[in-house]
Amino acid sequence: MTINFDKALGIHEKALGFRSQRAEVLANNIANADTPNYKARDLEFSTVLAEQAKAQEGGFAIARTNGKHIPVEGLELADPGLRFRTPAHPSLDQNTVDVQVEQAEYAKNAIDFQASFTLLNSKFKGLMNALRGE
Repeated sequence: MTINFDKALGIHEKALGFRSQRAEVLANNIANADTPNYKARDLEFSTVLAEQAKAQEGGFAIARTNGKHIPVEGLELADPGLRFRTPAHPSLDQNTVDVQVEQAEYAKNAIDFQASFTLLNSKFKGLMNALRGE
């Protein structure tokens, strides 16, 4: 009997990776708060989750509405959840980073990361207990 880690760990492994990526994007926004023309970005968890579900179902699908259309296969976006943030206040240098918003999002992401890590850790503890027969 083999253990399938994808089924055993569920979405928690992917969520942990997403939270790590989002921390990098938010830290990059904070680091570029004084850079002229820098556009703040953020990752949307719902978009990334939808892309993961689509990838598990069989990939990317495009409807051809005409027989003369060129078929597209294997098209993947680099970061499907990466979006530009809409600024609350315009700035003279066209920078869209609001440091307070970025810091709040970074703190929230750190809490979400810790929650995902705790859930993943409990899954591993459960697997270890099952292997030991406890």
